[in-house]
Amino acid sequence: MAELDVQNPLIGETNCGVLLHQLQKIWDEVGESDEERDKMLLQLEQECLDVYKRKVDQAAKSRAHLIQTLADAKLELSTLSASLGETTFVGIPDKTSGTIKEQLAAIAPALEQLWKQKEERIKEFLNVQTQIQKIRGEIAGGNQQSGSLKVDESDLSLKKLDEFNDQLQELQKEKSDRLHKVLEYVSTVHDLCAVLGIDFYGAVTEVHPSLNDATGVQSKSISNDTLASLAKTVLALEEDKKQRLKKLQELATQLIDLWNLMDTSKEERSCFDHVTCNISASVDDVTVPGALALDLIEQAELEVERLDKLKGSRMKEIAFKKQGELEEIFARAHIEIDTEAARAKILALIDSGTVEPSELLADMDNQIIKAKEEAVSRKDILDKVEKWMSACEEESWLDDYNRDDNRYNASRGAHLNLKRAEKARILVNKIPALVDSLVAKTRAWEEEHGVTFAYDGVPLLAMLDEYALLRQDREEEKRRMRDQKKFHEQLNTEQEAIFGSRPSPARPLSSTKKVVGPRVNGGAANGTPNRRLSMNQNGARSGKRDNARPIAPSNYVAISKEDASSRVSGTEPAPVTP
Repeated sequence: MAELDVQNPLIGETNCGVLLHQLQKIWDEVGESDEERDKMLLQLEQECLDVYKRKVDQAAKSRAHLIQTLADAKLELSTLSASLGETTFVGIPDKTSGTIKEQLAAIAPALEQLWKQKEERIKEFLNVQTQIQKIRGEIAGGNQQSGSLKVDESDLSLKKLDEFNDQLQELQKEKSDRLHKVLEYVSTVHDLCAVLGIDFYGAVTEVHPSLNDATGVQSKSISNDTLASLAKTVLALEEDKKQRLKKLQELATQLIDLWNLMDTSKEERSCFDHVTCNISASVDDVTVPGALALDLIEQAELEVERLDKLKGSRMKEIAFKKQGELEEIFARAHIEIDTEAARAKILALIDSGTVEPSELLADMDNQIIKAKEEAVSRKDILDKVEKWMSACEEESWLDDYNRDDNRYNASRGAHLNLKRAEKARILVNKIPALVDSLVAKTRAWEEEHGVTFAYDGVPLLAMLDEYALLRQDREEEKRRMRDQKKFHEQLNTEQEAIFGSRPSPARPLSSTKKVVGPRVNGGAANGTPNRRLSMNQNGARSGKRDNARPIAPSNYVAISKEDASSRVSGTEPAPVTP
């Protein structure tokens, strides 16, 4: 063995064979005995065995370590795969053969990639959970939580991450909804504060400081307490707005009533248009800034107080104005009242102070309403009375026209009078039916109301009865006049036969317009003035109406002397009778 080692030129100078050969040379030179030599060789051999044994032990430990490392790597690989949910990871080697180092070398890249993936996944989990924790804190009323955030590394799968993402999306949606609701509340508070004239920033800052416009939208509080406080603030402001509007509308109604009582000018009323414009508005309709401010309401209250005091000093003027309105209604309805006594009574009530001004005015308003109702109930009869009186005027004019001997002369306006006479005859023929209808309606009215229908203080039925009697007397008088005329014509014919010529007809009646007959009311014998007085007036009501109808119609055309002198010669046409 030693010889092989010595002869082998490839073995270095310090190999075992060279050393053993050198040792033998030394022993030969020294003269060591064989026993010493054997003992020393045994010692060398034992030392070599110890060295080999240590190396084997080290190799065994190294192999065991590698095996444990490989097992740990496989376990860690499976744990990471399970934690990440990567059951079919592409980088995991399928082969289990080969040396330990080869197997470790094959697992190491996959393990390193899984570790990187785990770190990234932990960051994703941490990011999502941090956002979740933050939003939950904002909803709960705090921006931070006391405990530190820890990620559960046992389950880092995408499924778990998706669950956290879904949870985050729900919380983000809830945050968005809450933020939208907060902004709506803030906008409502802003509008209400503007209408009510209240400090908006003070109102929202009292709820939460973050609601001020100086902070960003995302920084505003969305907690349950903030939402509840905002809702409570909105309800309080809406109730305040409702109460203020009610108060303002009451003041506006009082202002309008006082203005109407005192005939306030439009210029003075326009100063409070901002108050009266909302008299019939609903709560939602009032959106103008400052429309319900306290100073505006106080201004309206002061104006109402001022007008109330002014109303007390002008009470007599207002009451007499209403009395004038009442008298005007009665005058149009031809109802006779004692105006002086009524005004004296009003003056006495005001001076005595026993009646509240508002009660007095309310009573007069009721009287005006009743007077208007009575006037409406009398309107139909009054219209027929006006028609009747107008027909009587035309009848009077027609009588005067028929007594005029020059009515057929070719004078100016004669054709107009002729047309009027034709219309008057038609109207006069309708008088009996009109009177009968008026009597029936008057009696029906009196039965319904239980009082006598008076026309300017005179019972209308009495007037109609008097007119019927006068009309009957007039018809009798006309009949007598026709008989007398016939007698005169017959007498003239006899004279013409005796004397041979027709004498000039005497016209005492035409010149004096008098007819032999009974007198009425002490006047002329059925003359026009007394007849019109009998039809339209009598002793009881004379002088009651300032606008009494004229005796002669305004459109009656008088015949001048020149027209009378230029009469056409020939036989005079026969008189026209109605």
